[in-house]
Amino acid sequence: MNRITRRTFLKQSIALTAGASAGLAALHPAPAAASAFGESTAGPAPANPYADAVFVDGPPPPLTPGAFTIAVLPDTQNYSEFHPVIFEEQTYWLLKQRQARNLACVLHVGDLVNENRHDQWRNAWRAMGWLDDRVPYFFVPGNHDYNGGGDFDRTTLMNFYFPVAKFKKWNTFGGVYDREPKRMDNSFHLFSAGGRNFLVLCLEFGPRRDVVRWANEVVAQHPDREAILLTHAFTYSDNRRYDRTKPWGQSWNPHDYGVAKNNGDDATDGEELWQQLICRHQSFIFTMNGHVLNDGLGRLSSPTPDGRQVHQMLFNCQMRPNGGDGWLRLLELCPDRTMNVVDYSPTRNQCNVSPKNKFSVKLSPC
Repeated sequence: MNRITRRTFLKQSIALTAGASAGLAALHPAPAAASAFGESTAGPAPANPYADAVFVDGPPPPLTPGAFTIAVLPDTQNYSEFHPVIFEEQTYWLLKQRQARNLACVLHVGDLVNENRHDQWRNAWRAMGWLDDRVPYFFVPGNHDYNGGGDFDRTTLMNFYFPVAKFKKWNTFGGVYDREPKRMDNSFHLFSAGGRNFLVLCLEFGPRRDVVRWANEVVAQHPDREAILLTHAFTYSDNRRYDRTKPWGQSWNPHDYGVAKNNGDDATDGEELWQQLICRHQSFIFTMNGHVLNDGLGRLSSPTPDGRQVHQMLFNCQMRPNGGDGWLRLLELCPDRTMNVVDYSPTRNQCNVSPKNKFSVKLSPC
């Protein structure tokens, strides 16, 4: 597998976290620190976080011939605050697997950090730095990436550590929200793999109405590309979209946060994005989000007005031990348009093959 031993890796990662390694620092000098702010919050965790798990030791099976992989990083907020070595081990494993798994890109569902503080952003920057100039990665801000966990406004240090100027140099970069040209909060990216062309649309937590206007324009400009929506809050753990109009008892809807309440309720939830964005186009194939606690898992497939099935997935592991136990989601896209999904942890060297963590779906044609 061409990987260093765990002991050696942990030593190197600890050195990086302590600032003793010159590797990443030489490539990407760390921005200077400033005052820290924000308040730590801890969500409820299930009594047994692995009650439904079915573990299989070892990595996932070899890639299907002709297939490629899209990897998903769930909420890394607890790693950035308490377990930065695990965050680095995730991204380092992805780096070393980029050829064996034909890794096309990595999606981060948001909440890179738990508090909008320089020390946590530096940990996130170091971990994601393993992928720089090697594996394209795309990300969105979650509520914890804002001041006060999203209870105030959309102020974030994300653009200090992950600036637009950096990603403009990547050949996958498409652009950012036209009214905020210096912010990565809303962006789109283009990549090709397996003879197919893709658009990844990255939208902020509870996207504002004008952001949705911009998003529609971006998708309309790329009708020949299979579209993927990446946003922090969309699908809930009850296998439904977030929908504030329904009496479903869903917690943590974007409309309940200060980013909406303090700005004329200028936010959209999952159902609103479905109606105002996804249903207006014939190119979306799946959505991915994090954010939701409970068991952090959910999925559904819904038809658009033209009859195309769009698969919607929630994946959040922050309630697991050690801040998330290093779980990744691997999406294997096959030539016959099957997408095989499995969750794997490089820190445990195990797959979770329960029906919620391992499944296959058929992607609609663009």
